[in-house]
Amino acid sequence: MRQKTTSVLGILLLIFSILLISCSRQKTGWKGTIEEIDGVTVVKNPKEPMYTENVFSLEEELSIGEAEGQEEYMFSIINSIAVDDEKNIYVLDMQLKKVRVFDPIGQYLRTIGGGAGQGPGEVRVPAQIQITSQNEIKIFDMPARSLNFFSLEGNFLRKTPLIKMPFPANSIIDSNGDLIGYFMYVEEDEPVTALLKYNSNQERQFKIAQPDPYSGKGRNKLPLQPSLLFDISEGDNIVWANSLKYEINIISPKGILLKKISKEYIPIEITEQDKKEIVPAIFGKESLSPEEEANFAKYFDPINGISVDGENRIFIDTLEKTYDRKYYYHDVFDSEGKYIARVGLPSWPTLSMVWKNSKLFTIEENEEGFPIVKRYKVTWKN
Repeated sequence: MRQKTTSVLGILLLIFSILLISCSRQKTGWKGTIEEIDGVTVVKNPKEPMYTENVFSLEEELSIGEAEGQEEYMFSIINSIAVDDEKNIYVLDMQLKKVRVFDPIGQYLRTIGGGAGQGPGEVRVPAQIQITSQNEIKIFDMPARSLNFFSLEGNFLRKTPLIKMPFPANSIIDSNGDLIGYFMYVEEDEPVTALLKYNSNQERQFKIAQPDPYSGKGRNKLPLQPSLLFDISEGDNIVWANSLKYEINIISPKGILLKKISKEYIPIEITEQDKKEIVPAIFGKESLSPEEEANFAKYFDPINGISVDGENRIFIDTLEKTYDRKYYYHDVFDSEGKYIARVGLPSWPTLSMVWKNSKLFTIEENEEGFPIVKRYKVTWKN
């Protein structure tokens, strides 16, 4: 009996040792600081994440889109996607000016929208789709400066002209029906861009921030432009950052600053390979003039995009490509603001990603360069 007990204890000790070694290899321990300063939680992170090994994995589950075949599965320009609670996928095709809906296994269900035009259910240039907390589909029609609303079944509900507010280049409606957006307007005869919040009556609630100009410290700016990046977390908190500074701000729905999150940042140099990909995409030519070359940025901006998943993890797009140049590295912060991981994601820009129930939905291109939509299973290893 004693020998059997000793054997069992030995096995348990061996298992415990293996687990301990595994954890020590994977988790370095967080080395940042958290403190309260004037009622604001300030989180400072080191340059290395808490987990040094890969604690995050993606498994492709679904791909929708064909280069040739059935018309319902052939896309022209996908500029936005959305996912409802039943896991149906809504794909906004900018050229078609309609939304195609697919079920959770990728089968075509229906098309929503009346196509190009200014009549009920018609749009001129659809720029963004969102499924609101009221289970309505919102489509922003850019030149018409209007929001078009449909039921999930595809019935046109209403058109809301945005006549009482400036032009929103990008916007999100929160659970209260308030609109948070990146607006462009003129103030004292000067063009202004700012992150603002309006209520459902198009009454301005508060200004969140304006982008900082380039500071003239010898930093060239082509082809980058300073911008504000944002998303909405659970509870309608607004998570935002200025692209020029590695600092994440979290404010309440009332505009109260709750938390500041920073990380030690090493500038990411724009390589010649990066430039070969950037120049044709942005400038429409293979090479730059000597003047453009002299004014080309040496480094990427610290932050290129922000997205928040259902667990309030914050993903920061760094624009640095992975070794195989297929994905982009994203810094991941947990709900406390701790820098926990650095992961590669197959999507850029961040606006083309949707997190839903441990799934990641992305807009990508197939090998022939045609747009497709993919769904991945997301797994976090404890």
